[in-house]
Amino acid sequence: MSLSAAPPDYLARLNPEQRQAVETLDGPLLVLAGAGTGKTSVLTTRFAHLLMTGRARPWQVLAVTFTNKAAREMRERVAAILGQTAEGLWLGTFHALCARMLRRHAELVGLKSNFTILDTDDQMRLLKQIMEAAGGIDTKRWPAAGLMAVIQRWKDRGLTPARITPAEDSDYANNRARSLYEAYQRRLVELNATDFGDLLLHMAEILRSHPDVLADYHRSFRYILVDEYQDTNLVQYLWLRLLAQHEDPARRNICCVGDDDQSIYSWRGAEIENILRFEKDFPGARIVRLESNYRSTKPILAAAAGLIAKNAGRLGKTLRPGRKDAEGEKVRVVSLWDSEEEARMVGERIEQAQRRGHPLSQCAILVRAGFQTRSFEERLITLGLPYRVVGGLKFYERAEIRDAMAYLRVLHQPADDLAFERIVNTPKRGLGDSGLRALATLARAEQIPLARAAERITEADALKPKPRTALRELMQGFARWRQVNETEGHVVAAATLLDESGYTDMWKADRSPEAPGRLDNLKELLRAMGDYASLAGFLDHVALVMETDENAEAERVQLMTLHAAKGLEFDTVFLPGWEEGLFPSQRSLDEGGDKALEEERRLAYVGITRARRTAIISHAANRRIYGNWTSAIPSRFLDELPEEAISREGQSTQRSNRLAETPSVFTGAQGLLARRPRLTEVNPWDQRERPPRATSLAKGERVFHEKFGYGTINDIDEDRLDITFDHTGAKRVLDRFVRKASEV
Repeated sequence: MSLSAAPPDYLARLNPEQRQAVETLDGPLLVLAGAGTGKTSVLTTRFAHLLMTGRARPWQVLAVTFTNKAAREMRERVAAILGQTAEGLWLGTFHALCARMLRRHAELVGLKSNFTILDTDDQMRLLKQIMEAAGGIDTKRWPAAGLMAVIQRWKDRGLTPARITPAEDSDYANNRARSLYEAYQRRLVELNATDFGDLLLHMAEILRSHPDVLADYHRSFRYILVDEYQDTNLVQYLWLRLLAQHEDPARRNICCVGDDDQSIYSWRGAEIENILRFEKDFPGARIVRLESNYRSTKPILAAAAGLIAKNAGRLGKTLRPGRKDAEGEKVRVVSLWDSEEEARMVGERIEQAQRRGHPLSQCAILVRAGFQTRSFEERLITLGLPYRVVGGLKFYERAEIRDAMAYLRVLHQPADDLAFERIVNTPKRGLGDSGLRALATLARAEQIPLARAAERITEADALKPKPRTALRELMQGFARWRQVNETEGHVVAAATLLDESGYTDMWKADRSPEAPGRLDNLKELLRAMGDYASLAGFLDHVALVMETDENAEAERVQLMTLHAAKGLEFDTVFLPGWEEGLFPSQRSLDEGGDKALEEERRLAYVGITRARRTAIISHAANRRIYGNWTSAIPSRFLDELPEEAISREGQSTQRSNRLAETPSVFTGAQGLLARRPRLTEVNPWDQRERPPRATSLAKGERVFHEKFGYGTINDIDEDRLDITFDHTGAKRVLDRFVRKASEV
C-alpha cells in the first residue's frame, strides 16, 4: 500500500493533550479521556498516524472496540485521514477479533475451523437438555436461565470448568453448577459449536497454554489500541494483557483509551480495577489526561466535577470547558411535591422549549430504572409530544407488562381468548402442544371461550393429571381474584393475581440480569393502576396509550436509562428521580456496598455530562406506591453538587414527613405489595389531586383534563361531558375530573 505525505491539518486539528496522546507511540500509554474530550478523534488519529509515519503496516495494529458501530466509525475515520481504505486491518470488537483468531486455532480446543456460534435461544435449549440429562434438578427452583447467568459470569472471569476454585464455585442447583458447566462445554465441542462467551474464553486459554501461538501474535502485532478500557471484564483484560506483555519491553506498545469516571457496567462484568491498575500491569506506562471538554458549559462541568470528586477509586482529572461559548446557565435542581408533579414539570418544560424552536430530538429524559419511564411516557402522550424509548421497549410493550395485562384482561373479560392464550401456560403449567390443542378443539366444538373450555376440560380426562390440576387451580384462582376485585379493589386483586398465579415467582427465580428490572416494572404497573377507579377504567386507559402514532417522524423526545445514555449527548437533559433508594439504587447498595455507591455516583456523573447546554435534576418529596403515598428523601448526590454550579427551584420538601409512613418499594419488599392498600384508605394529601366537581360548565367551553390535556366541551349529559381534546380526540369523561381552562 502506498501512502502519501500527511495532510497539513491532520495533527493541527488536535489540542496539545490530544496531540501528545497521538504522538506518544513507544511503550504502554493510558489515555484518560473525560466526557466530551474527543476520545474517538484521538484513537482514530493515532491509528492513522501509526500508518502514515510508517511505524506499522495495517495488519500490524490490533484495534479493539466494544461495538460494531465504533469499529465502523474508526475504520471510516482512518480511511478519511489516509485518503484511501487500509486493507488487512485487525479492527473490530472483542468477540469479532477473537472469533477470527479462534478459527485459526480451533483444533487446540477440540473444535474445527467451521464451528458454529450459537445464538441465545440455541444456548438455552442446549443447557435445558444438559439439565434434563443430569436428572434430579428442580427446574422451577433452578431455571436454565439462572444457570446460564452463572456460567456466563465464570466465562467473563476467564474460568474454564477446570479453573473454578472452591472460592469461585456456585451453590446453584445444589452445588451442581460446575459439573453442569463441564457437561455443557463438552456438548458444545461435540456439536462443533461455541457460545459468545467461548470466543474470548477459548482464545485466552489458548494464549495461556500455547506459548508458540502467543509468540506468533507478539511478532504480528506491533501496536495495540483499545477503546473504552474501563468497560473490560476479566477475560477481556486477560486476553489483552497476554497479547501486550511482549518479552521485549520495547515492544509493549499498548494504548488504552478510557475514563475511570464512566465505568458503569459492573453488573455485566466490567471491572474498574482493570484501568486503575494499568501502571502496575505495565511498569513505566505514561498517562495522558484529556480534560478539555467540547460538549458542555462551564456550570455543567463544575457540577459533574464536584460530584465525581467524592469518589476515592479514581485516577483523577478535572474537566474544563474547551468550547468558546462555555458560559451558560447553572444546573437546575428542582424540588417537587410528588412524582406526578415531576412528570408535569418535565412535560411543560419540553413544551415550552419546543415553542421556542428547540428540537425535540435534543431533549432527553434520563432515568435510573426502566420502570420510571411510564409516568413520563403517559405525560408526553397527553401533551401530544412524540417520543421514543432508546435501548428498550415502551413501558406497555415490555413482555412482562404484556403478560400482566393479559392476566388482567382475562380477569375483567373471561371471553378474551387472545389474552387467555398468552397466559394459560405462563408460567409453565405442563400444558404441552397436545394439551393446548385439546383445549382449542373443545372451545371450537362447543363454541365457547377458551376460559370456559378450560373449566370444562378439567372435569374430564383429556389431560394428564399434572397439567389438569394446574389448569384447575388457575381457573379457581380467577374466580377467587374476581371476588377480591369486588371486595378489595382492582389494585389488591392484581397484586394477588400476580403473586398467586406464580408469575412473580417466575421472575424471582430468574437469575438473569434483567429479572430485577422486570419485577420493578410490575410494581410500577400496580402503581399506575392506583390512579384509576376500576379495572375497566385502567384497561381502557392502556388501550388508549397503546394507540399512539408510530410513524417514522424523526423529531421525538429521547427517553432512556442512564446506562443507555452513555456516549450520547443532548442540548437539554432532564434527570428525574434523584432520591435515596431510587438513585443511588438501594438494591445496588445492598449488593455492593461502598463500591456500588461509587459506581452509582459515576452513573450520576455520566448523566450530567450528557447535557450540552441545559441540565435539570429533579426529586420529589412523595411517590405513589400502590395507591398510597410514601415519603422520599432527596438523594445524597444533591448535597455533593457544588452550590456555585447549581440553582435550586421549587417548594420545600419538609412537609413530606407528615405523611403516614409506609414501606418503601425501593427497600426490598418481599412481594409485589409490601402493604396491600384497600381502596377505602384515603391519604389526606390526595385531596389536592381530586378537585371538587366542576360547576357551571357550558357547551363550547375550554377545559383541562389531567390525562387528556386541553379540550372543548361538545355536549353535557348530567355529570358526563363529551369533549374533543386537542391531542387525543373525542372522549366522554366525568365533570369532576376537568377544570376550566381559565383556572389552570
